[in-house]
Amino acid sequence: MKLQLIDLVYLLAASLFIIGLKRLQSPATARRGNQIAAVGMLLAVGATLFFQHILTPVEMIAGLAVGGLVGTVLARRVQMTSMPELVAAFNGFGGLASALVAGAEVARLQGEGTAPSFATLLTVMLSVLIGLVTFSGSFVAFGKLSGKISGNPVRFPGLKILSLLFSASSVIAIIGALLTSDLSMVVALVLTTAGLSVALGILFVLPIGGADMPVVVALLNSLSGLAAAATGFVLSNTALIVSGALVGASGLILTNIMCVAMNRSLVNVLMGGFGQESTAGGMTKELAGRPITETSPDDTAILLSYAQRVIIVPGYGLAVAQAQHQVRELADLLQARGVEVKYAVHPVAGRMPGHMNVLLAEANVPYDQLFEMDEVNHEFQTTDVSLVVGANDVVNPAARHDQSSAIYGMPILNVDESRTVVFLKRSMRPGYSGVPNDLFFSPNTRMLFGDAKDSVTALIGEVKALLR
Repeated sequence: MKLQLIDLVYLLAASLFIIGLKRLQSPATARRGNQIAAVGMLLAVGATLFFQHILTPVEMIAGLAVGGLVGTVLARRVQMTSMPELVAAFNGFGGLASALVAGAEVARLQGEGTAPSFATLLTVMLSVLIGLVTFSGSFVAFGKLSGKISGNPVRFPGLKILSLLFSASSVIAIIGALLTSDLSMVVALVLTTAGLSVALGILFVLPIGGADMPVVVALLNSLSGLAAAATGFVLSNTALIVSGALVGASGLILTNIMCVAMNRSLVNVLMGGFGQESTAGGMTKELAGRPITETSPDDTAILLSYAQRVIIVPGYGLAVAQAQHQVRELADLLQARGVEVKYAVHPVAGRMPGHMNVLLAEANVPYDQLFEMDEVNHEFQTTDVSLVVGANDVVNPAARHDQSSAIYGMPILNVDESRTVVFLKRSMRPGYSGVPNDLFFSPNTRMLFGDAKDSVTALIGEVKALLR
């Protein structure tokens, strides 16, 4: 009877996972989808702890209270600019948890003097390998995203040979563990695989440039799911297998979407080398000496107020300046004047998949004003003003015509086809890829320099003055 009840709860939890995942497809339903999936996970965890007599109800409530408090504090204190590294950290802790649970199962079997079955040991080794690669790789990604580690590709002589050596050693350790019947040797090989996996995760992410971090975050998310699924097989836990498989599959799909959005293969991304931190100076050598057209808040406000159609293009600079609420207020003012306003969101804008969608959702931007690249690109030709707030690489025309460029072939937002383009930027620095942007010097481009939040606030004041 107990097994039937827990299986029914797991079935309900799996159904909620799938419904929640489906709702994550749209910004309009994503929040509810996240809540539905969270309820499913709560049911699965609660059923496991209760029916398996792992914790008492009091201990479960205490754990829920502590975990809920920590989650609430994190959610409220973490800035939107720090969200990508927070997601990377979550992926890392997920991988670590899977590896620790698998290791604990081996320790339990050793304590009982029971040799693990071939299937159990195989899934343990895979869980440790994938989980700890995810753990260490995610925290290297965390360091790159937070600026604690250089966003440049980090390489050194012998890197590839060392990676191949560690990979081969991991495979040998796994095979050795599967072939031996000595429990002490099994434990030693599990620990060896754990150490090699941590090193592999570091070597895996270090050579990848910062511009590829959205792809890396999506891939690490997939790996954390695969590690959880492997641990589910270790524990014969249906809910863990289903949830891990869903995360693994959706993460791989998202990884592919990110690669397509950058017109690059996953192999090319993993080889590293793309994405150089721009120099501290205001201009690179390629940009120095070329004329630009600067503008002011009052001129830009007039331009926006008398336009028929305005498309706002958000980028990482918007997140850095925390200007999303001001941008929404500006859009509301323009709409009050009868201006049609839309937001064009590139798949890899920001530092993680969906970064801009989350940012704009926080500012309560209406979901029907958000458009993906493929939906909105044909509209730039009939757009009066494209307001680019902190974006760079995703609007750089070099992706179309410069075959020597690192971003050549990457689909971009066609803002250059607009009647007028206004860039809100702090300086003339290139984007995260390090590629100079010729659009800065186009005759139809205006540069409004300064902090994005300050610039948009000034625009709001000027537009309000025109409304009086």
